[in-house]
Amino acid sequence: MGNSFGERFRVSTWGESHGGGVGVVVDGCPPRLALTEADIQPDLDRRRPGQSRIVTQRQEPDRVRILSGTFEGLTLGTPIAMLVDNTDARSEAYTEMASKFRPSHADYTYQAKFGIRAWPGGGRTSARETIGRVAAGAVARKWLREEFGVEIVACVSQVKEIKAVVALEKLTLSQVESNMVRCPDGAAAKRMIALIECVRKAGDSVGGVVSCVARGVPPGWGEPVFDRLEADLGKAMLSLPASKGFEIGSGFEGVLLTGREHNDAFRMRAGRVRTPTNRSGGVQGGISNGEPLYFRVAFKPTATILIPQQTVTAEGRNTILKARGRHDPCVLPRAVPMVEAMAALVLADHALRHRAQCGR
Repeated sequence: MGNSFGERFRVSTWGESHGGGVGVVVDGCPPRLALTEADIQPDLDRRRPGQSRIVTQRQEPDRVRILSGTFEGLTLGTPIAMLVDNTDARSEAYTEMASKFRPSHADYTYQAKFGIRAWPGGGRTSARETIGRVAAGAVARKWLREEFGVEIVACVSQVKEIKAVVALEKLTLSQVESNMVRCPDGAAAKRMIALIECVRKAGDSVGGVVSCVARGVPPGWGEPVFDRLEADLGKAMLSLPASKGFEIGSGFEGVLLTGREHNDAFRMRAGRVRTPTNRSGGVQGGISNGEPLYFRVAFKPTATILIPQQTVTAEGRNTILKARGRHDPCVLPRAVPMVEAMAALVLADHALRHRAQCGR
């Protein structure tokens, strides 16, 4: 219930943080797409823990195995099952959390809903669940690129009060991967890294913003009225762990403009309807207009910190919790491939829905 996403390109993730493994089933991927583990592993490597000193030091290789849905390197059109083993779980660090709820974490709400929870590592609420999303997103990303020429790139654009200068229309993967915080603004990246290292040493955490652009999206993707493209993107992004906000195009800043200032004028250019400005973020009326699609996702500071905090026990007694374990002092660097993956899943789903309805 709630573990599946999409209609035509549908994914179901499974597994807990400290269980035997995590994975995903992708149903609806078109047949005859060239696909091997080598197409998926690079995105998982970008999401992997232990990749730098500013992320969690859990050491997982996160090697993916395709269990079904391909033959001789091509997709069959049947469900694609993928598995990543858990190899470095240390459940003993979570023993105290078996009886104490972490503030701002999902410990209490899962207990309230189900009456039971997998407390080691946060179980299903851990960001480790996103392995399945990133693996599925890699499949969607490859199909979108080869079928339509769609390119999706995300980056860290803000950590706490430090804001980067980012030209999304020209953003490249190499720029994003030029430093460990995944910010293309080198000067801002240095300040971000220093801040994250400072809060990590203090046992604290910080949040920020991931910005994303999808270039090459043709006009016409999206469904009125309840399945608007931006609505599905918002649901996708807000389903990510630690996400707290989503805005597309001008977003909240658009309220500062008048209609005359905000409207994107239409002009013909090279035989196509274009807009010289793009405050709509590539979507109008819930349907893509052919301009680059761009949006931002806000992520809160990581809930699990090493500073003593007030909380309650499962029996309802006030107490103090000082968490242990290995946690991200800032989720932003590893959230970048997660945001890209969810964008790819939404766009692949709407591409197939558009094709089914309109035949193109």
